[in-house]
Amino acid sequence: MKINNEDKIMKNYFDIYSSNTLAGSGNQFIFTSNGNEVKTGRIFYKIYCGGRYNYSFLFSNVTDSTFADGKISAKNHICPEWTIHRLRAGRLRFFPEGITYEQMAAAGGICNDIGDVKDVTFCGEKEKKVAKGEIFYSDPVEMEFCKGEYLCVEITFSGTEIPCHEESLLPTFIRNGEFWEYSHGVPVPSMVGCDRNIKGRIAFLGDSITQGIGTPLNSYRHWNALFAEKLGQDFSYWNLGLGFGRAEDAASGGVWLKKAKNSDFCFVCFGVNDLLQGRRKEAIMRDLRHIYKELTASGAKVIMQTIPPFDYPEELRKVWSDINDFIKNDPTFGEVFDVVPFLRESEEKPFNARFGGHPNEKGCKIWAERLYYKLKDKFRKWRTLL
Repeated sequence: MKINNEDKIMKNYFDIYSSNTLAGSGNQFIFTSNGNEVKTGRIFYKIYCGGRYNYSFLFSNVTDSTFADGKISAKNHICPEWTIHRLRAGRLRFFPEGITYEQMAAAGGICNDIGDVKDVTFCGEKEKKVAKGEIFYSDPVEMEFCKGEYLCVEITFSGTEIPCHEESLLPTFIRNGEFWEYSHGVPVPSMVGCDRNIKGRIAFLGDSITQGIGTPLNSYRHWNALFAEKLGQDFSYWNLGLGFGRAEDAASGGVWLKKAKNSDFCFVCFGVNDLLQGRRKEAIMRDLRHIYKELTASGAKVIMQTIPPFDYPEELRKVWSDINDFIKNDPTFGEVFDVVPFLRESEEKPFNARFGGHPNEKGCKIWAERLYYKLKDKFRKWRTLL
């Protein structure tokens, strides 16, 4: 599979599969390893819609976004070859939710409790040589889950430079001898896809706030997960939020934006990291407009959201306010949801975050409720048109 075939590869995948978890999952960082060292990792995803379906796992050997200042990992970084020696999928009935990092580190023993384990192949083969910059997906494997159970993806791999999700809220572990250790040094699927019938695909494109940072590990209490639960199982939901992500990253037209283009509806929330990295107001506005135009050109209905409060320093407050005025008033944008009134400290200090710069569970609950209240009637209408 060539890099320039990524649009076709993703179209073929999305013609069949859609997300069946509300977790954020993507390539935010890279980790290095001894190329001869074979490791095994496990990632646990809470299943959104129960039932028996064919599952397939989409992978990308390209980083989506820029991590921190970009010195180690930046947007659209094409990773070199690596190998999947074996991929397996199993079921776990329960994993503790809303836990701390210390509790997660102590939870490795749960890795021994997975059942109904099945091998997952690639074009009929157990081993997959991942090409430089390749976008690829697994063969289907039939599995059955109840809503709220966990799918365990076990991946045995080797390579020198591999994409990963450094700030993942998911339970991710690496086997060390007989034990499983909490670790983010695991290649993760871009999507846990299944072939269930849906009315439409909803994607959430944004930074760590969209991903769910600010809520406890494995809690599924971030704003878009709560919104999805309210909107219901007629739709699939794909959380494309990534920590440190910028509008600049998505506007670059890489794999990240191409993923979002394969949606019927896309919620966009960017700007915090662009501001904190000192980007000019005009550049941020240009990127937001470009993202909107690219998504709508692909056929998606786009819901723009304002930049949330983040306890901005004084020198950024007017820029933040100007960009939000632009989002709310520019004729380019269609549907806009202004999140600021619900998350701000006060009317006098709208730039300060009442529930934390990364909204906590209470802030996310308010966000989800207000968003659902604003859009529920429109989604009922859109549902009948799909």
